[in-house]
Amino acid sequence: CLCQQRAACPASRPAPEREPPEAQGSPLSLARLGEGPPEPLRGRMKWLGLSLAALLLALAGPGARGEEGLDFPEYDGIDRVIDVNLKNYKGVLKKYEVLALLYHEPVGEDKASQRQFELEELILELAAQVLEDKGVGFGLVDAEKDAAVAKKLGLVEEDSIYVYKEDEVIEYDGEFSADTLVEFLLDVLEDPVEFIDGENELEAFERIEDVPKLIGYFKNEDSEHFKAFEDAAEEFHPFIPFFATFDSKVAKKLSLKLNEIDYYEPFMEKPVTIPDKPNSEEEIVQFMQENKRPTLRKLHPDSMYETWEDDLDGIHIVAFAEEDDPDGYEFLEILKEVAQDNTDNPDLSIIWIDPEEFPL
Repeated sequence: CLCQQRAACPASRPAPEREPPEAQGSPLSLARLGEGPPEPLRGRMKWLGLSLAALLLALAGPGARGEEGLDFPEYDGIDRVIDVNLKNYKGVLKKYEVLALLYHEPVGEDKASQRQFELEELILELAAQVLEDKGVGFGLVDAEKDAAVAKKLGLVEEDSIYVYKEDEVIEYDGEFSADTLVEFLLDVLEDPVEFIDGENELEAFERIEDVPKLIGYFKNEDSEHFKAFEDAAEEFHPFIPFFATFDSKVAKKLSLKLNEIDYYEPFMEKPVTIPDKPNSEEEIVQFMQENKRPTLRKLHPDSMYETWEDDLDGIHIVAFAEEDDPDGYEFLEILKEVAQDNTDNPDLSIIWIDPEEFPL
């Protein structure tokens, strides 16, 4: 059955009791959002359990491999993470193309607090080692000791990671693990707009179904309308991928007219065209803000807290389904049909969690 409840975001509510062992092995299940998130999701930036255990095992061995295939070397023991303060913060910002800062609460004097902070710093050190040649820097800002720096940099929420790239500031709302953080920062380094020039790129574009995406057809890179599209893309980078094509054949296959932009909601078969083309940056941004919550969303490690803390009224459904399992796949197809049939219902929100990515 589809369990549902009208409630606001449950992130701060008590978690429900664990299911019995026999239920945990099921490839599909549903939960009530009003009762709180599954236990592995509780605690913003404090949920370290399995991620830290995996990291410590990696540090003890010859290397590590992230779930998505990233290879992690053995930590070499070199300190790369910088204590950012009032004297050095300007120089640190200038030094790196991308800078990730952990804004943390003061470290307690008890051993448990100190150990937890050491583990958090260890995650940053490993990520810093992997991304050293990419021009990515990492730093720590103490909420009490470095309050003046935090104010100047706009740091607000403790135990959060803020990412600086040129004039953009991005708050990282993902899992605090080295592999997920590295992949997120690699995405940040990419250009905000990806070009589709031929059949291979088009096929890759069409395979993307679990995240929102936009694509526009423009005359060339010098087009003022493409520039507006590119500026809008920077506002949502790297969370929402923007694509562009200058190829009339690609545009024809996508049924795009010149200067037209289509928005694809996750798991929907047909796109929605942004009205009143050609569109300005402001019009694109406004459209995305009005349509940024899809009916059906997949919980991703690099944005899990943003998705989970979405404060919405209405009907909320949390569904667990293993995509690689036959029963889970069939259940997921049913969820897609429900979402497609109710895509115009602003009160319905479905979050799909694949237990393979978030073990219960």
